[in-house]
Amino acid sequence: MGFWKNKRVVVTGGNGFLGRYVVRKLEKRKCGNILVPRSKDYDLRTSSAIEKLLDEAKPDIIIHLAASVGGIGANRENPGKFFYDNLMMGVQLMEQARLFGIKKFIAIGTICAYPKFTKTPFKEKDLWNGYPEETNASYGLAKKMLLVQSQAYRQQYGFNSIYLLPVNLYGPGDNFSPSSSHVIPALIKKCVDAKRRGEKSITVWGTGKPTREFLYVEDAARAIVLACEKYNKSEPVNVGSGLEISIKDLVGLIVSFTGFQGKVIWDKTKPDGQPKRRLDISRAKKEFGFKATTDFKAGLQKTIYWYQTQGS
Repeated sequence: MGFWKNKRVVVTGGNGFLGRYVVRKLEKRKCGNILVPRSKDYDLRTSSAIEKLLDEAKPDIIIHLAASVGGIGANRENPGKFFYDNLMMGVQLMEQARLFGIKKFIAIGTICAYPKFTKTPFKEKDLWNGYPEETNASYGLAKKMLLVQSQAYRQQYGFNSIYLLPVNLYGPGDNFSPSSSHVIPALIKKCVDAKRRGEKSITVWGTGKPTREFLYVEDAARAIVLACEKYNKSEPVNVGSGLEISIKDLVGLIVSFTGFQGKVIWDKTKPDGQPKRRLDISRAKKEFGFKATTDFKAGLQKTIYWYQTQGS
């Protein structure tokens, strides 16, 4: 905990899903001062707002979690917005952090930065071997530029920035909005709501064949805090669980855990997204001792319970 004593930390996106867990971890580690900027007070797409934030907060560390993000549907509808918002926030925030002499900058990337066809498990060296999956390429590439910037700034200015690549997150407090949620909260909402209304079926996008890896949000927050404390290199680091599951099997688990008795209809006119996703997570364990500890089924049941009791 000595690392965090007297540290001033800005957590962008600290009121979001992952951000709230990161802030709690910092509080448990007795972090000296934590500032969570709100978008209504600081539009991080503009350099003037960033300058104001840094001048007022005077942070030692910035953890950049803020993002414009959503599931496949939201990505298809907002490619321009997601590209612009994420690129402008990240690039300008890191530049101003450098100018202000920030001691450490933690950039959070996305698994969407990987090429569409990447051999599993995804290794960090594979990041530049092709173009991302089309439905989320704008978001993935905007976030990927933070890696380029991070490495360039370390090379030229000696700026201490690191870049983490978390896999798909889930857990209590997730975004369950139908227009922007990711696959797990979207499926939970479909099943729980359909059961409550007595509906006979739910419709799920795609074929069910793609595979995904998921990481419990509390594990992700712990990984970020550990990396803050222990990692100081330019190479990107995957953050995941190492577990791969097909969308079809995922649907089966959620149907079972929610008690939904109806039929699952697969809408094959809708996109599947990236065919396969599973990360090589060896670098995170080697560099800062991170390993996911939450059992996937247990985490899924906690998430379902949260939505049943608090999310609707």
